[in-house]
Formats: sequence, C-alpha cells, structure tokens
Amino acid sequence: MLSNELARLAGVTVRALRHYHRIGVLVEPERRSNGYREYDVHDLIRVLRIKRLAALGIPLDRMPALLDDDANEAGELLDELDAELTAQIDRLIGQRAIIAHLRTSGAAPDLPPELAPFLAAFAAGQSRERATYDRDQSVLLAHFAGVDGLAQIARLYERLSDSAIAPAVKDIDEKFGHLGPDSTDREVNELTELFAAVLTPIVADRVGAEPTVDLAAVADIFAQHSADLLNEQQQRLLEHLERRLGGDA
Repeated sequence: MLSNELARLAGVTVRALRHYHRIGVLVEPERRSNGYREYDVHDLIRVLRIKRLAALGIPLDRMPALLDDDANEAGELLDELDAELTAQIDRLIGQRAIIAHLRTSGAAPDLPPELAPFLAAFAAGQSRERATYDRDQSVLLAHFAGVDGLAQIARLYERLSDSAIAPAVKDIDEKFGHLGPDSTDREVNELTELFAAVLTPIVADRVGAEPTVDLAAVADIFAQHSADLLNEQQQRLLEHLERRLGGDA
C-alpha cells in the first residue's frame, strides 16, 4: 500500500508518517521503481500501536523500546506517566478551586487569587484611579515578594479587612483619594497619623513572627508606579508613613 492509503487506514496524516520516519519509530520502507514507498500490514500495525501509545501521552522518543516489547521500559514509563497525570489532576483541581473562589468573591481573574477577594472588597466605593493603583501595586507585590511573601501580604490584607477596623480603613482611603495639590501640610500630616494608628499595631504583630519581605532591590519600580498614578501630596504621605512605620521620627 502507498503512504496515503496507510495514512487513511490508520487514521493519521501522511505528514505524521513522515514525522514517524524522521524520529525513528517507523522504519522507512524502500521505494519501488516508480519512486513511491511500499507499506504492508505490519507497517499499519506499527502505526496503530504508535497511535495507542500517543493517546496515553507517551512521547514519541520513548516509544521505540515499547514498540520492541521492552517490558522493563514499559513499567518505568507507565509509572512516570501515572505520576505526571496525578500532578496534572492535582493542578487542575487547584485551578478549579481558584475559579470557584473567584466566582464567589467576584474578584478579577488577572489578580493573585490570594489577594483578589480583598482587593474586590477594597475597590467597593473607591474611585477607578484608586482601585487601579491598589490593583497594580498588588500585582507587583505578589510578583516580587515570592510565595512566602505573598502569604504575608494576604494576611495583612485580611487584617485590613477585619470588621473591627475596616470602616476606619475605608475612611482613611477615601481621605487619601481626596488629597490633591490644594491639600495642606497639616492635612497630610494628620492623615499620616491616622494611617499609622491603623497600621502600627498590625506591623508590630508581625515583627519577629515571620521574616520581613525585602523589596529594597525593586523599590525604584514601586516609586515609579506611585509617581505615575499618585499626586505629589499623596506621594508625600506615603513617604512620611514609610518613615513612621520604619521607626524614624
């Protein structure tokens, strides 16, 4: 039979047959006098076995030993495949859980799932500019803080969402959003004190409890982002607050 007939009977393409030849899982038969390859039923059986192995997820480059009936190779490869599939299933289950959580919370899917529900709650009542700033800062924090740091940030957001202080946090955030070129130094200082009153106990609870997330190496990136989205008075407040929480007078 010719290559197109073999491909039709096996349910593959002629291009696939050529690929099998290139990687060595299907021996290329000699050509007839007219230049066409001549296949037989044994080639058909070989291709059908290749399809069966491929359906199990076995890479083509691992097939030769299996096709040559190497029982030891088959056992090892099946163990590897089983482990890979188990990991894939676990990953998919985790992804489904995240999707369900995002649906329930109404959080955006492009945000870290650990932070998304809190950001959705913070965004309620915020201006679009403020919500965008919080979102972008959280994306940067999640990336640069790493897995352990992200867990710390999530715990911080959880504390800020606590019903005991959430109203105060919302009030402070609204006042922060209203800061502008006409805001006085007194207003900036007073709001800094309000911020510090809320954040200082939270920061104090974390001191010594777990390693501090060190973002000094990427401080310029956060500064650039703040400069692009915040006005001068808002930036001044954050500078004052950073010094205050860091222990400077």
